[in-house]
Amino acid sequence: MGHGTPASADGTPATTEHKPATIYDVAARAGVSKSLVSLVLQRSPRVSDQRRQAVLTAIQELDYRPSTAAVSLAGTRSRTIGVVLDDFRNQWFVDLLTGLRESLQDQGHRLVVADRFLNTGLDASPVEGFLSMRVEGIVIAGEPDTDLAIPASMPVVVAGGRATLPRADTVANDDRAGGRMAAEHLLSLGHTRIGFVGASSAASAERLAGLQERVDTARADGPPDAEVVTSVMRGEPTETAGAEAVGHLLDEHPDVTAVFAANDVMALGALSALADRGLRVPEDVSVMGYDDTPLAATAYVALTSIDDRSVEIGRGAGERLLARIADPTAPAQETLVEPRLVARRTTAQR
Repeated sequence: MGHGTPASADGTPATTEHKPATIYDVAARAGVSKSLVSLVLQRSPRVSDQRRQAVLTAIQELDYRPSTAAVSLAGTRSRTIGVVLDDFRNQWFVDLLTGLRESLQDQGHRLVVADRFLNTGLDASPVEGFLSMRVEGIVIAGEPDTDLAIPASMPVVVAGGRATLPRADTVANDDRAGGRMAAEHLLSLGHTRIGFVGASSAASAERLAGLQERVDTARADGPPDAEVVTSVMRGEPTETAGAEAVGHLLDEHPDVTAVFAANDVMALGALSALADRGLRVPEDVSVMGYDDTPLAATAYVALTSIDDRSVEIGRGAGERLLARIADPTAPAQETLVEPRLVARRTTAQR
């Protein structure tokens, strides 16, 4: 005798433990279309109370767990935003995501976050995953990469970098202004031999340009010996890169009295390298970072840093993305957020 499919008391097929209920199962149980089930999940007011109750009852009976993908495939908005990060290890993204969440959650949007380089060995692009989830827009946190292959119709905002993508809005820190602030702080403390350690990124280049601009102005007005010397590493601005860069810098310019690092992570590497050489901070060499990450604010490190106001960048990026979704044909906009100096223990009078 063959074995039939187990049935429940009302004659409908029972859901086994190894096969979770789907949106189609809910629709069949409630006697409605899968699109109407999705409307109920989205709390749409266009559903009658009777049908809404039927769907909710079916969901409870089947122990259905709705997914974002199922709702979007049913023809409604996914209310999902994809966020592409450069590197999960960079703490700069913590505040950025906080600002994004604040601006998007009131509109019922959820964030899905992916590291651009996490699955490079698998030739997997985070954008492909986002498109399969039918995200409504994408935020690129950091410097965009043309290899991401984002469709022209997808609303995009670049947060914290400069947009090189057509029709993409930009919300970023004014890196050049931050570099000028760093120079102003160090010059005011009497430092005239200032070292810069950075990496091969647009943000690092802009911060160096601002530093150089302000020192050039100071040299014209006095002191005449004010100078910037640099050590820029290839690759990512990591702690190891910061330590190596400071090593090269001091080998060539041992008279440096202050170091300005392109970000806080590189500044931590600089602190380590200086300690290895027996140099005290700030008594022998003052050190500054950039981004004002949570690490910089810890009592043990107490790093002087330029606050890039990444919460505001994230909040602004979320607002711009919502505007871009509402009007995809609007001209692209660039918004620069003014940074601010946060002085702590790693800088002192020369």
